[in-house]
Amino acid sequence: MTMFMALATLLGCAKLAAELMQKIGQPSILGEISVGILLGPTVLGHYRPHLYDTLFPTTGPMPIVLDTVTTLGVVFFLLTAGLEIDLRSIFRQGKSALLVSIFGVAFPFAAGFLAASTFPDYMGAASGDGENVLIFALFVGTALSISALPVIAKILMDLNLLRTEVGTVIISSAMFDDLVGWILFSFVLGMLHPPAGSTAGEGVKHTIVLVLVFVGVTLTFGRWLIDKILPVLQAHTTWPGGVLGFVFTLTLAGAAFTEYAGIHAVFGAFVIGIAIGESGHLRKRTSEHIHQIVTNVFAPFFFASIGLRTNFAANFHLGLTATVIGVACVGKLVGAGWGARLGGMDRTSSWVVGLAMNARGAMEIILGILALQAGLIRESMFVALVIMALFTSLLSAPAINFLVSRRRKLTLKDTVEAKLFLPHLAAKTRLGALKEMCEVAADAVSNAPERLFRLVSERERVLASGWENELAVPYARVNGLIRPLVVVAKSDGIDFDARDGKPARLIMLILTGDNQSQHDLLGDASELFSHKEAVDRAVDAKNFMELVAALNAPVQ
Repeated sequence: MTMFMALATLLGCAKLAAELMQKIGQPSILGEISVGILLGPTVLGHYRPHLYDTLFPTTGPMPIVLDTVTTLGVVFFLLTAGLEIDLRSIFRQGKSALLVSIFGVAFPFAAGFLAASTFPDYMGAASGDGENVLIFALFVGTALSISALPVIAKILMDLNLLRTEVGTVIISSAMFDDLVGWILFSFVLGMLHPPAGSTAGEGVKHTIVLVLVFVGVTLTFGRWLIDKILPVLQAHTTWPGGVLGFVFTLTLAGAAFTEYAGIHAVFGAFVIGIAIGESGHLRKRTSEHIHQIVTNVFAPFFFASIGLRTNFAANFHLGLTATVIGVACVGKLVGAGWGARLGGMDRTSSWVVGLAMNARGAMEIILGILALQAGLIRESMFVALVIMALFTSLLSAPAINFLVSRRRKLTLKDTVEAKLFLPHLAAKTRLGALKEMCEVAADAVSNAPERLFRLVSERERVLASGWENELAVPYARVNGLIRPLVVVAKSDGIDFDARDGKPARLIMLILTGDNQSQHDLLGDASELFSHKEAVDRAVDAKNFMELVAALNAPVQ
Protein backbone atom coordinates (compact mmCIF):
# COMPACT_ATOMS: atom_id res chain seq x y z
CA MET A 1 0.00 0.00 0.00
CA THR A 2 2.83 2.42 0.89
CA MET A 3 4.43 1.99 -2.54
CA PHE A 4 1.24 2.79 -4.46
CA MET A 5 0.36 5.71 -2.19
CA ALA A 6 3.85 7.20 -2.55
CA LEU A 7 3.82 6.88 -6.33
CA ALA A 8 0.27 8.25 -6.56
CA THR A 9 1.19 11.24 -4.39
CA LEU A 10 4.35 11.93 -6.35
CA LEU A 11 2.74 11.68 -9.81
CA GLY A 12 -0.49 13.48 -8.94
CA CYS A 13 1.17 16.42 -7.21
CA ALA A 14 3.85 16.70 -9.91
CA LYS A 15 1.30 16.85 -12.73
CA LEU A 16 -0.87 19.35 -10.88
CA ALA A 17 2.10 21.63 -10.24
CA ALA A 18 3.28 21.24 -13.84
CA GLU A 19 -0.12 22.31 -15.19
CA LEU A 20 -0.19 25.32 -12.87
CA MET A 21 3.26 26.41 -14.04
CA GLN A 22 2.26 26.12 -17.69
CA LYS A 23 -0.81 28.27 -16.99
CA ILE A 24 1.44 31.12 -15.88
CA GLY A 25 3.88 30.64 -18.75
CA GLN A 26 6.66 28.82 -16.90
CA PRO A 27 8.31 25.47 -17.75
CA SER A 28 6.47 22.44 -16.34
CA ILE A 29 9.74 21.09 -14.95
CA LEU A 30 9.78 23.94 -12.43
CA GLY A 31 6.52 22.71 -10.90
CA GLU A 32 7.62 19.08 -10.89
CA ILE A 33 10.89 19.83 -9.10
CA SER A 34 9.15 22.18 -6.65
CA VAL A 35 6.75 19.39 -5.64
CA GLY A 36 9.69 17.09 -4.98
CA ILE A 37 11.28 19.71 -2.74
CA LEU A 38 8.00 20.19 -0.84
CA LEU A 39 7.48 16.43 -0.39
CA GLY A 40 11.16 15.71 0.33
CA PRO A 41 13.43 16.23 3.32
CA THR A 42 13.64 19.99 2.67
CA VAL A 43 10.02 20.74 3.72
CA LEU A 44 7.89 17.70 4.59
CA GLY A 45 10.81 15.81 6.12
CA HIS A 46 11.71 18.85 8.22
CA TYR A 47 8.26 19.85 9.48
CA ARG A 48 6.47 16.45 9.44
CA PRO A 49 9.24 13.86 9.68
CA HIS A 50 6.88 11.05 10.75
CA LEU A 51 4.62 11.58 7.73
CA TYR A 52 7.63 11.80 5.43
CA ASP A 53 9.13 8.55 6.78
CA THR A 54 5.75 6.83 6.39
CA LEU A 55 5.26 7.99 2.81
CA PHE A 56 8.86 7.64 1.60
CA PRO A 57 10.64 5.09 3.84
CA THR A 58 14.40 4.80 3.34
CA THR A 59 14.45 1.05 4.05
CA GLY A 60 12.63 -1.91 2.54
CA PRO A 61 11.45 -2.19 -1.08
CA MET A 62 10.30 1.43 -1.49
CA PRO A 63 13.73 2.96 -2.31
CA ILE A 64 14.32 0.21 -4.88
CA VAL A 65 10.91 0.77 -6.50
CA LEU A 66 11.37 4.54 -6.60
CA ASP A 67 14.87 4.19 -8.05
CA THR A 68 13.54 1.81 -10.74
CA VAL A 69 10.68 4.12 -11.71
CA THR A 70 12.89 7.20 -11.85
CA THR A 71 15.58 5.37 -13.85
CA LEU A 72 12.97 4.38 -16.42
CA GLY A 73 11.77 7.97 -16.41
CA VAL A 74 15.16 9.44 -17.25
CA VAL A 75 15.91 6.72 -19.83
CA PHE A 76 12.65 7.34 -21.70
CA PHE A 77 13.08 11.11 -21.37
CA LEU A 78 16.41 10.83 -23.20
CA LEU A 79 14.62 8.75 -25.84
CA THR A 80 12.31 11.71 -26.56
CA ALA A 81 15.31 14.07 -26.59
CA GLY A 82 16.98 11.82 -29.18
CA LEU A 83 13.84 11.83 -31.33
CA GLU A 84 14.21 15.62 -31.63
CA ILE A 85 17.76 15.37 -33.02
CA ASP A 86 17.89 15.78 -36.81
CA LEU A 87 21.40 14.87 -37.93
CA ARG A 88 20.73 15.99 -41.49
CA SER A 89 19.67 19.41 -40.27
CA ILE A 90 22.88 19.76 -38.24
CA PHE A 91 25.10 18.90 -41.20
CA ARG A 92 23.15 21.11 -43.63
CA GLN A 93 23.61 24.28 -41.58
CA GLY A 94 26.21 26.76 -42.65
CA LYS A 95 29.04 28.72 -41.10
CA SER A 96 26.96 30.37 -38.35
CA ALA A 97 25.65 27.10 -36.92
CA LEU A 98 29.08 25.48 -37.06
CA LEU A 99 30.75 28.34 -35.16
CA VAL A 100 27.92 28.60 -32.61
CA SER A 101 28.09 24.83 -32.05
CA ILE A 102 31.87 24.70 -31.56
CA PHE A 103 32.25 27.89 -29.52
CA GLY A 104 29.06 27.13 -27.57
CA VAL A 105 30.67 23.93 -26.30
CA ALA A 106 34.33 24.98 -26.08
CA PHE A 107 33.94 28.18 -24.02
CA PRO A 108 31.66 26.89 -21.23
CA PHE A 109 33.64 23.63 -21.12
CA ALA A 110 36.90 25.49 -20.70
CA ALA A 111 35.41 27.85 -18.09
CA GLY A 112 33.89 25.00 -16.08
CA PHE A 113 37.01 22.83 -16.32
CA LEU A 114 39.27 25.70 -15.22
CA ALA A 115 37.10 26.66 -12.25
CA ALA A 116 36.63 23.05 -11.09
CA SER A 117 40.30 22.07 -11.44
CA THR A 118 41.51 25.24 -9.70
CA PHE A 119 39.06 25.15 -6.78
CA PRO A 120 37.80 21.54 -6.55
CA ASP A 121 36.86 21.64 -2.85
CA TYR A 122 34.97 24.91 -3.19
CA MET A 123 33.19 23.68 -6.33
CA GLY A 124 31.86 20.58 -4.58
CA ALA A 125 34.16 17.73 -5.59
CA ALA A 126 33.44 14.57 -3.59
CA SER A 127 37.12 13.64 -3.42
CA GLY A 128 40.28 15.74 -3.47
CA ASP A 129 42.82 13.28 -4.91
CA GLY A 130 44.40 14.10 -8.28
CA GLU A 131 42.68 11.56 -10.49
CA ASN A 132 39.20 12.31 -9.15
CA VAL A 133 39.81 16.06 -9.44
CA LEU A 134 40.53 15.59 -13.15
CA ILE A 135 37.35 13.55 -13.62
CA PHE A 136 35.39 16.09 -11.58
CA ALA A 137 36.73 18.99 -13.68
CA LEU A 138 35.82 17.13 -16.87
CA PHE A 139 32.31 16.59 -15.50
CA VAL A 140 31.79 20.26 -14.57
CA GLY A 141 33.03 21.39 -17.99
CA THR A 142 30.69 18.92 -19.69
CA ALA A 143 27.71 19.80 -17.51
CA LEU A 144 28.06 23.50 -18.29
CA SER A 145 28.40 22.82 -22.04
CA ILE A 146 25.06 21.13 -22.68
CA SER A 147 22.02 23.17 -23.66
CA ALA A 148 18.45 22.00 -23.08
CA LEU A 149 16.98 21.32 -26.53
CA PRO A 150 13.33 20.87 -25.40
CA VAL A 151 13.41 24.10 -23.36
CA ILE A 152 15.06 26.04 -26.20
CA ALA A 153 12.53 24.77 -28.75
CA LYS A 154 9.64 25.82 -26.49
CA ILE A 155 11.13 29.31 -25.99
CA LEU A 156 11.61 29.79 -29.75
CA MET A 157 8.07 28.62 -30.49
CA ASP A 158 6.59 30.96 -27.89
CA LEU A 159 8.50 33.93 -29.34
CA ASN A 160 7.78 33.05 -33.02
CA LEU A 161 11.50 32.55 -33.64
CA LEU A 162 11.55 28.85 -34.49
CA ARG A 163 11.09 29.30 -38.25
CA THR A 164 13.60 32.14 -38.58
CA GLU A 165 17.23 31.82 -39.65
CA VAL A 166 18.29 32.58 -36.08
CA GLY A 167 15.93 29.84 -34.84
CA THR A 168 17.26 27.15 -37.17
CA VAL A 169 20.85 28.03 -36.21
CA ILE A 170 19.98 27.81 -32.50
CA ILE A 171 18.15 24.48 -32.80
CA SER A 172 20.91 22.88 -34.89
CA SER A 173 23.59 24.14 -32.49
CA ALA A 174 21.64 22.87 -29.46
CA MET A 175 21.37 19.45 -31.12
CA PHE A 176 25.13 19.40 -31.67
CA ASP A 177 25.82 20.49 -28.08
CA ASP A 178 23.56 17.75 -26.71
CA LEU A 179 25.24 15.12 -28.86
CA VAL A 180 28.80 16.15 -27.94
CA GLY A 181 27.92 16.70 -24.28
CA TRP A 182 26.43 13.26 -23.75
CA ILE A 183 29.36 11.58 -25.48
CA LEU A 184 31.80 13.48 -23.22
CA PHE A 185 29.79 12.67 -20.09
CA SER A 186 29.65 8.99 -21.02
CA PHE A 187 33.44 8.90 -21.15
CA VAL A 188 33.65 10.70 -17.78
CA LEU A 189 31.50 7.99 -16.19
CA GLY A 190 33.64 5.37 -17.89
CA MET A 191 36.74 6.89 -16.27
CA LEU A 192 35.03 6.99 -12.88
CA HIS A 193 33.84 3.37 -12.90
CA PRO A 194 36.05 1.23 -15.16
CA PRO A 195 35.05 -2.42 -15.70
CA ALA A 196 36.10 -4.87 -13.00
CA GLY A 197 39.71 -5.98 -13.24
CA SER A 198 40.89 -3.01 -15.34
CA THR A 199 42.52 0.30 -14.60
CA ALA A 200 40.88 3.64 -15.32
CA GLY A 201 42.90 4.02 -18.53
CA GLU A 202 41.99 0.53 -19.72
CA GLY A 203 38.38 1.14 -18.76
CA VAL A 204 38.24 4.31 -20.85
CA LYS A 205 39.72 2.49 -23.88
CA HIS A 206 37.21 -0.33 -23.43
CA THR A 207 34.36 2.16 -23.15
CA ILE A 208 35.49 4.25 -26.13
CA VAL A 209 35.69 1.22 -28.41
CA LEU A 210 32.28 -0.14 -27.42
CA VAL A 211 30.62 3.29 -27.58
CA LEU A 212 32.06 4.08 -31.01
CA VAL A 213 30.91 0.69 -32.29
CA PHE A 214 27.45 1.19 -30.78
CA VAL A 215 27.03 4.72 -32.16
CA GLY A 216 28.46 3.81 -35.57
CA VAL A 217 26.34 0.69 -36.05
CA THR A 218 23.16 2.24 -34.62
CA LEU A 219 23.30 5.41 -36.73
CA THR A 220 24.16 3.60 -39.98
CA PHE A 221 22.99 0.00 -40.32
CA GLY A 222 20.64 0.28 -37.34
CA ARG A 223 18.99 3.42 -38.72
CA TRP A 224 18.57 1.75 -42.12
CA LEU A 225 17.08 -1.37 -40.54
CA ILE A 226 14.66 0.64 -38.39
CA ASP A 227 13.54 2.54 -41.48
CA LYS A 228 12.73 -0.80 -43.16
CA ILE A 229 10.98 -2.34 -40.14
CA LEU A 230 8.69 0.58 -39.24
CA PRO A 231 6.44 0.42 -42.36
CA VAL A 232 6.10 -3.37 -41.90
CA LEU A 233 5.00 -2.88 -38.30
CA GLN A 234 2.57 -0.14 -39.30
CA ALA A 235 1.06 -2.41 -41.96
CA HIS A 236 0.76 -5.62 -39.91
CA THR A 237 0.31 -4.58 -36.26
CA THR A 238 -2.26 -2.55 -34.38
CA TRP A 239 -1.57 1.17 -34.34
CA PRO A 240 0.05 2.66 -32.36
CA GLY A 241 0.69 -0.29 -30.04
CA GLY A 242 2.97 -2.23 -32.39
CA VAL A 243 5.29 0.68 -33.11
CA LEU A 244 5.31 1.85 -29.47
CA GLY A 245 6.27 -1.62 -28.28
CA PHE A 246 9.06 -1.76 -30.86
CA VAL A 247 10.40 1.69 -29.91
CA PHE A 248 10.42 1.05 -26.16
CA THR A 249 11.97 -2.41 -26.63
CA LEU A 250 14.82 -0.95 -28.69
CA THR A 251 15.29 1.79 -26.11
CA LEU A 252 15.68 -0.66 -23.23
CA ALA A 253 18.03 -2.83 -25.31
CA GLY A 254 20.20 0.17 -26.18
CA ALA A 255 20.22 1.24 -22.52
CA ALA A 256 21.31 -2.27 -21.49
CA PHE A 257 24.20 -2.27 -23.96
CA THR A 258 25.59 1.08 -22.86
CA GLU A 259 25.39 -0.04 -19.23
CA TYR A 260 27.44 -3.07 -20.26
CA ALA A 261 29.89 -0.78 -22.08
CA GLY A 262 30.56 1.07 -18.83
CA ILE A 263 28.47 4.23 -19.30
CA HIS A 264 24.97 5.15 -18.18
CA ALA A 265 21.84 3.72 -19.79
CA VAL A 266 20.62 7.18 -20.76
CA PHE A 267 23.23 7.44 -23.52
CA GLY A 268 21.96 4.27 -25.16
CA ALA A 269 18.40 5.58 -25.05
CA PHE A 270 19.55 8.90 -26.52
CA VAL A 271 21.31 7.27 -29.50
CA ILE A 272 18.38 4.91 -30.14
CA GLY A 273 16.09 7.94 -30.14
CA ILE A 274 18.25 9.64 -32.80
CA ALA A 275 18.17 6.52 -35.00
CA ILE A 276 14.38 6.15 -34.71
CA GLY A 277 13.73 9.87 -35.22
CA GLU A 278 15.78 9.87 -38.42
CA SER A 279 13.31 7.46 -40.08
CA GLY A 280 10.90 9.08 -42.48
CA HIS A 281 8.38 6.34 -41.66
CA LEU A 282 7.92 7.41 -38.04
CA ARG A 283 4.54 9.08 -38.10
CA LYS A 284 4.21 12.40 -36.37
CA ARG A 285 1.23 11.09 -34.40
CA THR A 286 3.27 8.11 -33.18
CA SER A 287 6.10 10.40 -32.10
CA GLU A 288 3.54 12.55 -30.31
CA HIS A 289 2.17 9.47 -28.48
CA ILE A 290 5.68 8.64 -27.26
CA HIS A 291 6.20 12.22 -26.17
CA GLN A 292 2.88 12.33 -24.28
CA ILE A 293 3.48 9.03 -22.47
CA VAL A 294 6.97 10.01 -21.39
CA THR A 295 6.38 13.65 -20.45
CA ASN A 296 3.10 13.00 -18.61
CA VAL A 297 3.92 9.73 -16.80
CA PHE A 298 7.60 8.82 -16.65
CA ALA A 299 9.28 12.25 -16.62
CA PRO A 300 7.22 13.67 -13.70
CA PHE A 301 8.35 10.76 -11.50
CA PHE A 302 11.95 11.54 -12.31
CA PHE A 303 11.86 15.31 -11.85
CA ALA A 304 9.71 15.14 -8.71
CA SER A 305 12.10 12.59 -7.22
CA ILE A 306 14.94 15.15 -7.46
CA GLY A 307 13.63 16.87 -4.35
CA LEU A 308 13.59 13.56 -2.48
CA ARG A 309 17.31 13.01 -2.97
CA THR A 310 18.69 15.84 -0.85
CA ASN A 311 17.80 18.59 1.56
CA PHE A 312 17.96 21.72 -0.58
CA ALA A 313 17.91 24.09 2.41
CA ALA A 314 20.68 22.33 4.32
CA ASN A 315 22.89 21.89 1.24
CA PHE A 316 22.37 25.31 -0.32
CA HIS A 317 25.64 27.23 -0.63
CA LEU A 318 25.13 30.79 -1.88
CA GLY A 319 28.71 31.36 -3.00
CA LEU A 320 28.93 28.04 -4.86
CA THR A 321 25.54 28.52 -6.51
CA ALA A 322 26.41 32.05 -7.63
CA THR A 323 29.76 30.82 -8.99
CA VAL A 324 28.16 27.98 -10.97
CA ILE A 325 25.53 30.33 -12.42
CA GLY A 326 28.15 32.95 -13.29
CA VAL A 327 30.57 30.53 -14.94
CA ALA A 328 27.75 28.81 -16.83
CA CYS A 329 26.21 32.05 -18.14
CA VAL A 330 29.46 33.78 -19.07
CA GLY A 331 30.83 30.69 -20.84
CA LYS A 332 27.71 30.07 -22.93
CA LEU A 333 26.85 33.71 -23.66
CA VAL A 334 30.39 34.57 -24.75
CA GLY A 335 30.96 31.31 -26.63
CA ALA A 336 27.67 30.98 -28.52
CA GLY A 337 27.28 34.75 -28.97
CA TRP A 338 30.79 35.20 -30.32
CA GLY A 339 30.32 32.22 -32.63
CA ALA A 340 27.16 33.81 -34.04
CA ARG A 341 28.95 37.14 -34.50
CA LEU A 342 31.85 35.51 -36.38
CA GLY A 343 29.26 33.64 -38.46
CA GLY A 344 27.92 36.92 -39.83
CA MET A 345 25.00 37.69 -37.53
CA ASP A 346 24.30 41.18 -36.25
CA ARG A 347 24.80 42.13 -32.60
CA THR A 348 21.19 41.69 -31.50
CA SER A 349 20.87 38.30 -33.20
CA SER A 350 24.14 37.18 -31.61
CA TRP A 351 22.82 38.06 -28.16
CA VAL A 352 19.60 36.17 -28.95
CA VAL A 353 21.63 33.09 -29.91
CA GLY A 354 23.72 33.30 -26.74
CA LEU A 355 20.68 33.72 -24.47
CA ALA A 356 18.79 30.86 -26.12
CA MET A 357 21.77 28.50 -25.92
CA ASN A 358 22.19 29.48 -22.26
CA ALA A 359 18.94 27.70 -21.33
CA ARG A 360 19.94 24.49 -19.54
CA GLY A 361 16.83 22.87 -18.05
CA ALA A 362 16.51 19.12 -17.67
CA MET A 363 19.84 18.01 -19.13
CA GLU A 364 22.07 19.51 -16.43
CA ILE A 365 19.75 18.13 -13.75
CA ILE A 366 20.03 14.64 -15.23
CA LEU A 367 23.82 14.93 -15.34
CA GLY A 368 23.84 16.17 -11.75
CA ILE A 369 21.82 13.22 -10.49
CA LEU A 370 24.03 10.72 -12.30
CA ALA A 371 27.16 12.37 -10.91
CA LEU A 372 25.68 12.43 -7.39
CA GLN A 373 24.77 8.74 -7.63
CA ALA A 374 28.27 7.95 -8.89
CA GLY A 375 29.84 9.72 -5.90
CA LEU A 376 31.54 12.32 -8.07
CA ILE A 377 30.00 15.48 -6.54
CA ARG A 378 28.73 16.57 -3.14
CA GLU A 379 25.11 17.46 -2.49
CA SER A 380 25.93 21.18 -2.40
CA MET A 381 27.16 21.02 -5.99
CA PHE A 382 24.07 19.06 -7.02
CA VAL A 383 21.81 21.74 -5.53
CA ALA A 384 23.82 24.45 -7.31
CA LEU A 385 23.44 22.65 -10.65
CA VAL A 386 19.68 22.29 -10.22
CA ILE A 387 19.26 25.98 -9.33
CA MET A 388 21.52 27.01 -12.24
CA ALA A 389 19.46 24.92 -14.68
CA LEU A 390 16.19 26.45 -13.49
CA PHE A 391 17.59 30.00 -13.38
CA THR A 392 18.97 29.91 -16.94
CA SER A 393 15.74 28.40 -18.28
CA LEU A 394 13.64 31.12 -16.66
CA LEU A 395 16.04 33.90 -17.73
CA SER A 396 16.23 33.14 -21.46
CA ALA A 397 12.66 33.80 -22.63
CA PRO A 398 12.11 37.26 -21.05
CA ALA A 399 15.63 38.40 -21.98
CA ILE A 400 15.20 37.36 -25.62
CA ASN A 401 11.74 38.92 -25.74
CA PHE A 402 13.19 42.20 -24.46
CA LEU A 403 15.89 42.21 -27.15
CA VAL A 404 13.60 41.49 -30.11
CA SER A 405 10.81 43.86 -29.05
CA ARG A 406 12.86 47.00 -28.35
CA ARG A 407 12.01 48.67 -31.66
CA ARG A 408 8.94 49.04 -33.84
CA LYS A 409 8.24 45.79 -35.64
CA LEU A 410 7.86 45.47 -39.38
CA THR A 411 4.56 44.01 -40.57
CA LEU A 412 3.53 42.35 -43.79
CA LYS A 413 0.94 45.01 -44.59
CA ASP A 414 3.68 47.67 -44.32
CA THR A 415 5.97 45.74 -46.66
CA VAL A 416 3.84 44.23 -49.45
CA GLU A 417 3.77 46.05 -52.81
CA ALA A 418 1.44 45.82 -55.80
CA LYS A 419 4.30 44.97 -58.20
CA LEU A 420 5.29 42.01 -55.96
CA PHE A 421 1.82 40.43 -56.01
CA LEU A 422 1.34 37.45 -58.35
CA PRO A 423 -2.37 36.53 -58.49
CA HIS A 424 -1.77 33.65 -60.91
CA LEU A 425 1.48 31.73 -60.38
CA ALA A 426 2.46 29.91 -63.58
CA ALA A 427 4.84 27.39 -61.95
CA LYS A 428 3.55 24.01 -60.80
CA THR A 429 6.57 22.83 -58.76
CA ARG A 430 8.25 24.12 -55.62
CA LEU A 431 11.53 25.13 -57.27
CA GLY A 432 9.65 26.55 -60.25
CA ALA A 433 7.55 28.72 -57.94
CA LEU A 434 10.62 29.93 -56.04
CA LYS A 435 12.42 30.76 -59.30
CA GLU A 436 9.43 32.71 -60.66
CA MET A 437 9.03 34.67 -57.42
CA CYS A 438 12.78 35.40 -57.19
CA GLU A 439 12.71 36.87 -60.71
CA VAL A 440 9.98 39.30 -59.66
CA ALA A 441 11.88 40.23 -56.47
CA ALA A 442 15.18 40.70 -58.34
CA ASP A 443 13.54 43.00 -60.87
CA ALA A 444 12.19 45.20 -58.05
CA VAL A 445 15.65 45.88 -56.58
CA SER A 446 17.83 45.42 -59.70
CA ASN A 447 19.46 42.31 -58.31
CA ALA A 448 20.49 39.02 -59.92
CA PRO A 449 17.58 36.52 -59.82
CA GLU A 450 20.05 33.63 -59.84
CA ARG A 451 21.59 34.85 -56.59
CA LEU A 452 18.23 35.20 -54.86
CA PHE A 453 17.09 31.79 -56.09
CA ARG A 454 20.30 30.17 -54.84
CA LEU A 455 19.90 31.66 -51.35
CA VAL A 456 16.21 30.75 -51.12
CA SER A 457 16.67 27.20 -52.44
CA GLU A 458 19.59 26.59 -50.06
CA ARG A 459 17.42 27.69 -47.12
CA GLU A 460 14.59 25.47 -48.43
CA ARG A 461 16.89 22.43 -48.34
CA VAL A 462 17.73 23.17 -44.71
CA LEU A 463 14.14 23.68 -43.56
CA ALA A 464 11.01 23.12 -45.64
CA SER A 465 8.86 26.27 -45.75
CA GLY A 466 5.44 24.62 -45.84
CA TRP A 467 3.22 25.77 -42.97
CA GLU A 468 -0.21 24.46 -42.05
CA ASN A 469 -3.49 25.67 -43.60
CA GLU A 470 -2.21 25.62 -47.23
CA LEU A 471 0.42 28.31 -46.63
CA ALA A 472 4.13 28.33 -47.51
CA VAL A 473 6.58 31.01 -46.33
CA PRO A 474 10.01 30.54 -47.96
CA TYR A 475 12.62 33.07 -46.87
CA ALA A 476 16.29 33.98 -47.02
CA ARG A 477 18.68 36.61 -45.69
CA VAL A 478 20.33 38.54 -48.54
CA ASN A 479 23.43 40.50 -47.55
CA GLY A 480 23.30 44.05 -48.88
CA LEU A 481 19.53 44.14 -49.38
CA ILE A 482 18.52 47.68 -48.43
CA ARG A 483 14.85 47.02 -47.73
CA PRO A 484 12.80 43.88 -47.04
CA LEU A 485 10.90 42.33 -49.96
CA VAL A 486 7.72 40.28 -49.67
CA VAL A 487 6.52 38.53 -52.82
CA VAL A 488 2.97 37.17 -52.50
CA ALA A 489 1.74 34.54 -54.95
CA LYS A 490 -1.40 32.44 -55.33
CA SER A 491 -1.34 28.90 -56.68
CA ASP A 492 -3.67 25.98 -57.38
CA GLY A 493 -1.57 23.96 -54.95
CA ILE A 494 2.18 23.24 -54.75
CA ASP A 495 3.82 20.79 -52.35
CA PHE A 496 6.07 22.64 -49.89
CA ASP A 497 6.33 19.68 -47.46
CA ALA A 498 3.89 21.08 -44.90
CA ARG A 499 3.37 19.18 -41.64
CA ASP A 500 -0.33 18.69 -42.39
CA GLY A 501 0.50 17.29 -45.85
CA LYS A 502 -1.59 19.91 -47.73
CA PRO A 503 -0.25 21.74 -50.81
CA ALA A 504 0.26 25.49 -50.54
CA ARG A 505 -2.25 27.80 -52.22
CA LEU A 506 -0.74 30.97 -50.73
CA ILE A 507 3.04 31.48 -50.97
CA MET A 508 4.83 34.41 -49.35
CA LEU A 509 8.52 34.84 -50.17
CA ILE A 510 10.31 36.96 -47.54
CA LEU A 511 13.74 38.42 -48.35
CA THR A 512 15.55 40.59 -45.80
CA GLY A 513 19.02 42.00 -45.30
CA ASP A 514 19.05 41.48 -41.53
CA ASN A 515 17.83 38.94 -38.97
CA GLN A 516 15.60 41.34 -37.04
CA SER A 517 13.43 42.21 -40.04
CA GLN A 518 13.21 38.54 -40.90
CA HIS A 519 12.03 37.73 -37.40
CA ASP A 520 9.44 40.53 -37.52
CA LEU A 521 7.91 39.45 -40.82
CA LEU A 522 7.91 35.71 -40.05
CA GLY A 523 6.36 36.40 -36.66
CA ASP A 524 3.71 38.60 -38.24
CA ALA A 525 2.92 35.88 -40.80
CA SER A 526 2.61 33.31 -38.02
CA GLU A 527 0.18 35.53 -36.14
CA LEU A 528 -1.86 36.68 -39.15
CA PHE A 529 -2.32 33.22 -40.65
CA SER A 530 -2.83 31.20 -37.47
CA HIS A 531 -6.29 30.18 -38.76
CA LYS A 532 -7.27 28.74 -42.13
CA GLU A 533 -9.89 31.45 -42.62
CA ALA A 534 -7.12 34.07 -42.84
CA VAL A 535 -5.35 32.10 -45.58
CA ASP A 536 -8.64 31.66 -47.45
CA ARG A 537 -9.25 35.43 -47.37
CA ALA A 538 -5.83 36.10 -48.92
CA VAL A 539 -6.29 33.36 -51.53
CA ASP A 540 -9.68 34.80 -52.51
CA ALA A 541 -8.13 38.25 -53.16
CA LYS A 542 -8.51 39.06 -56.87
CA ASN A 543 -6.26 42.11 -56.80
CA PHE A 544 -3.71 43.87 -54.61
CA MET A 545 -6.24 46.04 -52.77
CA GLU A 546 -8.21 42.95 -51.72
CA LEU A 547 -4.96 41.34 -50.53
CA VAL A 548 -4.19 44.38 -48.33
CA ALA A 549 -7.75 44.22 -46.97
CA ALA A 550 -7.20 40.55 -46.11
CA LEU A 551 -3.98 41.42 -44.27
CA ASN A 552 -5.77 44.21 -42.38
CA ALA A 553 -8.56 41.90 -41.24
CA PRO A 554 -8.46 41.29 -37.47
CA VAL A 555 -6.97 38.01 -36.26
CA GLN A 556 -9.76 35.74 -35.02
